[in-house]
Amino acid sequence: MTSIEEARDRRWLALALLAMAQFVVVLDASIVNVALPSIGTDLAFSQENLSWVINAYTLTFGGFLLLGGRMADLLGRRRLFLSGLILFALASLAGGFAQSEGQLIAARAVQGLGGALLSPAALSMVTVLFDEGAERNKALGVWGAVAGSGGAVGVLLGGVLTEWAGWQWVLFVNVPIGLAAAALALRLLPESRNGGARHFDVAGAVSITAGLSLLVYALVDATDVGWTSVQTLGLGALALALIAAFVAIELRTKAPLVPFPGIFRIRTISGINLTALFVAMSLFSMFFFVSLYMQQVLGYEPLEAGLAYLPLALGIIVSAGVASQLVTRIGFKPVLVAGLILTAAGLVWFSRVSADGTYVGDILFPSLLAAVGLGFAFVPMTVAAVSGVDGHEAGLASGLINTSQQIGGALGLAILATIANGRTDDVMAAAGGDPAQLPVALTEGFQIAFTVGAGFAVAGAILAMVLISGRASRAHAEAARRGELEPVPVPAY
Repeated sequence: MTSIEEARDRRWLALALLAMAQFVVVLDASIVNVALPSIGTDLAFSQENLSWVINAYTLTFGGFLLLGGRMADLLGRRRLFLSGLILFALASLAGGFAQSEGQLIAARAVQGLGGALLSPAALSMVTVLFDEGAERNKALGVWGAVAGSGGAVGVLLGGVLTEWAGWQWVLFVNVPIGLAAAALALRLLPESRNGGARHFDVAGAVSITAGLSLLVYALVDATDVGWTSVQTLGLGALALALIAAFVAIELRTKAPLVPFPGIFRIRTISGINLTALFVAMSLFSMFFFVSLYMQQVLGYEPLEAGLAYLPLALGIIVSAGVASQLVTRIGFKPVLVAGLILTAAGLVWFSRVSADGTYVGDILFPSLLAAVGLGFAFVPMTVAAVSGVDGHEAGLASGLINTSQQIGGALGLAILATIANGRTDDVMAAAGGDPAQLPVALTEGFQIAFTVGAGFAVAGAILAMVLISGRASRAHAEAARRGELEPVPVPAY
């Protein structure tokens, strides 16, 4: 078995493997975006239910990440990483063979569970292999570039595969990648775990996942059944009750997924996770609606839509590299706030798309602006999420930031898809259902979704300015420049 000392000698190879696995996990939240029209046609999805191809994945991913992080800390990080990879690959295989709407949604949910096992284990292994300071910032810069570009590369790869091989291959492609990564993990990654009783808060994980899933379903279906209908109000109340039950379980169990107040006494940790929620609410919607706009309004083929994302992907990679250097120089807080403001500006630009739009004016330039914003947001968010956290809580901190992003993405997409579909339905009703008006109706729905998404990014910037400790940000930067290796103490409330 590879020891931690041996693994540190090959830590950059290990980082490449861990980043590749995280890339696949992030990519799978977006790779199906370009394939959605093809999936909808083949499996008879309605426009409203298409978002569940995304949400089934992100909800189980987000709901079980904390349990995955806890299991990684206690059972072994490499063990959970390998288990998650294999489950992810098998679920991808099942999804590619799906013959109905229900089968595909179920497979995507199991995919999310596999991602929830491997992702926090991967990030916590990065914190084990790289000491806190400039070197870890560089490693997390690579991690942030991978996480940020995964969404954009996902739609690019999704377009290529959908055009040349069929939508099924956006899922099949994960199988050889997952198996190859598992084989390399046995050689490159050390096993590491914490001591302590092996108590797992399954009740907490199930209650929060069920509560969030019901909340998202209530939001998505509200346009059809009415916001004040018995279904919407009843499901909303049940969802809130399950979320409240989750909080009660966490306060009473001896090994909670989320130790209240515990880790949240660190001001930066609570602030960065709340900020990450809003970052994801704006990010997921951008990929979803831009993909639909290009294909359903501008008439792009899947390959054209995928290639249209290439500047966005490259922009995120370049800006993430710049961001990792800026975090070491000036701290994570100012870089994050700047990134969120630029992301909001890019979404405002996207909100001006038109039914007879062009690639350069309506997609390219706002994509480049949003790319810089996302690169600047992802790196400091990842650095801050694990800054000052003790080694025995690495899995928890990793799980928290990933959970915030996935839950934020699912809730944001549910809210914005509901708003967009409602506006589209209103425009079509006013036009008497004339099919010729559908591109205009869809565009107006996308416009309002982008506008609200920009509002989410602005809210994230405000929360970052108010909640994240500027002193902790500056202290982290100073320690990184001095080459200090110990975790930097960060102020509690």
